[in-house]
Amino acid sequence: MQIETSTAVAPSTAVVPEPTGPVARIAGVAVHLPAQTRDVAQAERDLHRRNPEVVPRVPMVARLTGARRVHVAAADEQASDLAVAAARQVVAGAGLTVSDVDLLIFASASQDMVEPATSHIVAAKLGASCPVMDVKNACNSVLNGIEVAEALIGTGRYGRVLIACGEVPSRAVRWDVPDRKTYALSAPGYTMSDAGAAVLVERCGDADTELAGLAGQAPSGILASAFTAASEHWDVGMLPGGGTVNPRDAERSYFEIDGSRLREAFGELGPEVVVEALAKAGVTWDDVGFVAVHQVAVASLDDVFESLGVARERTIVTVADHGNVASATLPLQLSLAQQAGRLRRGDVALLVGLAGGISMGAMVVRW
Repeated sequence: MQIETSTAVAPSTAVVPEPTGPVARIAGVAVHLPAQTRDVAQAERDLHRRNPEVVPRVPMVARLTGARRVHVAAADEQASDLAVAAARQVVAGAGLTVSDVDLLIFASASQDMVEPATSHIVAAKLGASCPVMDVKNACNSVLNGIEVAEALIGTGRYGRVLIACGEVPSRAVRWDVPDRKTYALSAPGYTMSDAGAAVLVERCGDADTELAGLAGQAPSGILASAFTAASEHWDVGMLPGGGTVNPRDAERSYFEIDGSRLREAFGELGPEVVVEALAKAGVTWDDVGFVAVHQVAVASLDDVFESLGVARERTIVTVADHGNVASATLPLQLSLAQQAGRLRRGDVALLVGLAGGISMGAMVVRW
């Protein structure tokens, strides 16, 4: 028997040219907020009445976080439903149909079920027939979804990617707190809020660049991003039920969050990721018109902006009236900024993501 041997081929030395500008742009953002809301302070008072020996009489969570109200999905609404509502908005707003989407990414901390990927359920409800996938990284899910979309568009694989997000963290909040320790781990969840969001990411074309040039503007697009993680802190914020560790333990199906440790862990990361993203984008703080940043408490925003060295007025405070909407936070702020006229064509926005795990990301975008 003869065995054919192949001749080793030397690695190619050809230099792949770097893109001269952005390869992808954010073509649209939409948010869907459930109509039903819950007053955070009143919910705490009700909890105290049921557990007077465990829960403080004064609404401490509302006082410490500044969160006044959260959105609550209807009992028959799933994470996929909220994502679909936002996705329909963003597709219609861009003058497109679902058939114009090349890839659908469901990016969210929440999910309808362990299997299948929620992106399949979203696609079925939308009537989409494109490839799908889930991207999950706690409250950075949408930001990582945009990162994945830009990378895949850059390879030429897809031209238009729809990122759909459906957050329903309210279903994992514990309202039966038997002792002080359980209350302490459950308290951060009382600001958790439900929302749907969608982001449309498209390939930057020559026509876009030409139109921007005619208008005397730089072309819109994702200019740069940077990400980091300190995964040794993975246990400071958990929803530990439903996986292989606790597959059927109902008591582990609620959030367990050590708020003080989480704040310390983010403090250790510092502003380096933001500095790196700005440098890679070739812009300075003077160029940034709006900052969208993940928000868990009004007070913690002061920590973030003090670390960045800029005024908090660069952002819109959303946690007070809308609660912590997890990975829908950045789209919510971008949408509100557009409505308020604080984010217009040609403006530079900085997206700062903070997530359990823990991870941090920064993305610089010219609108």
